[in-house]
Amino acid sequence: MEQAFPLGEAGRQKVRNLAGGMRRAGRGRRYDCVVGLSGGRDSTYTLWYCVTQLQLRPLAVHFNDGFGNPVAGENMVRTCQRLGVELRTITSDWRESKDLKIAFLKASVPDMEEGTDLGIATALYGVAAKEGVQHVVIGQSFRTEGIAPLSWNFLDGRYLRAVHKQFGTVPLRRWQPNDPGFNLGIKEMVYYAFVRRIKTVTLLYHLDYVRTEVDELLERELAWKSPGAHYFDDLYQSLIYYLNRVKFNIDRRLFNYSALVRSGQMSREVALDRISRINSIEDDAVIALCIKRLGLTRAEFDNMVAAPPKTFHDYPNSYAFLRLFKWPIKLMSRLNLIPESAYDKFFNCGT
Repeated sequence: MEQAFPLGEAGRQKVRNLAGGMRRAGRGRRYDCVVGLSGGRDSTYTLWYCVTQLQLRPLAVHFNDGFGNPVAGENMVRTCQRLGVELRTITSDWRESKDLKIAFLKASVPDMEEGTDLGIATALYGVAAKEGVQHVVIGQSFRTEGIAPLSWNFLDGRYLRAVHKQFGTVPLRRWQPNDPGFNLGIKEMVYYAFVRRIKTVTLLYHLDYVRTEVDELLERELAWKSPGAHYFDDLYQSLIYYLNRVKFNIDRRLFNYSALVRSGQMSREVALDRISRINSIEDDAVIALCIKRLGLTRAEFDNMVAAPPKTFHDYPNSYAFLRLFKWPIKLMSRLNLIPESAYDKFFNCGT
């Protein structure tokens, strides 16, 4: 990936080319691109960079599933006001969102925020389709976040439908191009990528993005405040980290810290020291709040924790089908027809 996405002048030229493409596609329209915004560091910096460094006209889109961190919410409002950017919040149907979270807890898999992850993607694609925008920009970097192994986090619309069919109780809305709900399978991706010609741009893949420097910049320019931990713009992450650790023996910091060590932004000694202690994101009060908000008793939740662990392989999914299209997926990743990380996610991160 370092070879495929070089930094320095090559990276800056790539960004200039991407920005030029977004401006041309946005000519005569209200927006050049849609930028996903959570209020965390990465997405806030991405929006700031698009506006101040690339002079783009983005529309900021946030997906709200009822578990947002208030600090992150304040960051989003303040950031968009200071940058003069419209913030559009797509609020999920609470019955669907809650039901999907409970279904994945019952499914006993580590990727228990499948609904929210797909909901974020469908919110971005749905708004882009509605506004006639051809570029979606996401604040993701393999140099600072890494990529989770497939068995820890498998994003697939067929997988979501299979788990919902077995454990869900609330019918999911049918897919509509401008209001896709939680539907994002292969058919929907073909529609957005080839019919609507929406491209996904992972801008930070091409930038010298150093987190410690970014924190100072965002605090100075936007009065940004840290939500408390990486990914803690979403309070449900507290429950996810806890359950991953106690049930699946998974520490999700491993692929994050490994990426930071590889990129020279953290020493291996510091990383090992941090993972020797429980992540501060595991807040007992927040975990109890999440359980209560789902309408579960602690006993019901503990029974889910005690159930035998499974992975996406235990449910119908699109993985075998996707494996047949390894090289087309690589090409589409490089052409931004799908997220640039898609190829590496499905073929280079274990099964």
